[in-house]
Amino acid sequence: MKKRVALLFPGQGAQYVGMGKDIYEAYPEARELMDRSSEILELDIRKVCFEGPTEKLQKTRFAQPAIFVVSMACLEVLKKRVFDESFDVVAGAGLSLGEATALVAAGAVDLEEGLQFVRQRGLYMDEASEERPGTMAAVLGMEPEKIEAVLEGTGAQVANLNGPGQVVISGPHPAVEKAIAACQAAGARRAVALDVSGAFHSSCMDPATERIRRILGDMKIKKPDFPVYSNLTAKGEADPEEIRGILADQMNHRTLWEDSMRRMISGGVDTFYEIGPGRVLRGLMRKIDPTQTVRNAGTHDEIAALVKEVSHVA
Repeated sequence: MKKRVALLFPGQGAQYVGMGKDIYEAYPEARELMDRSSEILELDIRKVCFEGPTEKLQKTRFAQPAIFVVSMACLEVLKKRVFDESFDVVAGAGLSLGEATALVAAGAVDLEEGLQFVRQRGLYMDEASEERPGTMAAVLGMEPEKIEAVLEGTGAQVANLNGPGQVVISGPHPAVEKAIAACQAAGARRAVALDVSGAFHSSCMDPATERIRRILGDMKIKKPDFPVYSNLTAKGEADPEEIRGILADQMNHRTLWEDSMRRMISGGVDTFYEIGPGRVLRGLMRKIDPTQTVRNAGTHDEIAALVKEVSHVA
């Protein structure tokens, strides 16, 4: 019986200096994709990934294309060495930035356009962070509905609904500071500021949303080979024009990751692959539904283990 597989792709925050280097050295298909990406971007994205420095890799304009490229390189290896006729890829999703990666993986957007989109997305979000400075905070142990009520009048907004008991809020610095204090006073187990460079998924990103919308007007988007579950709607989206609007609106609206995962599970996915750096999405799934299987494919060791399993079965 075929495995019903979903591909998951990480967002900003998963990056680390050295990511992708072992994949690049071990697999020709990964090397080819990363070399080609550097040519398309006219930027040595390999050096950014492998050498950083950390201060550079943390900048949104570099972090986003770097994560995208490493994720796509890992996917190329899986497609050649792991995924065979026993795998049925039925869905995809990505956290924020990762949604663009998922759309390229699904064939809705080609690699070159996806690269240029992600690079501009990161640049515009950096610019918006300078124009409308802000930050984000994690609130633990409080229901989203109660957080919504507490945030009224603070100027902060709910940004990410990642999993049970974990909500991220976003907004201008004074608003988030006020919201942290209000959540703590209202009984949150913890409310703590995050080390981020901007107030992502809030109205502070409005300038980025408007700028990226102009680029999206010219971007070729096809019907994906499998539905890509949107952060904005938590539904499997397949209509190119719907996807075009979602890619813009997603930047200044909350991400519905938990709802997306639950819908994928109810749709019959039995194995998830987190493709790219880090294990953030696996950690979130443990909170959403610990019975689900999430396989990681972001390092040579992780991918080699998957290759060995397929070879053993064969």
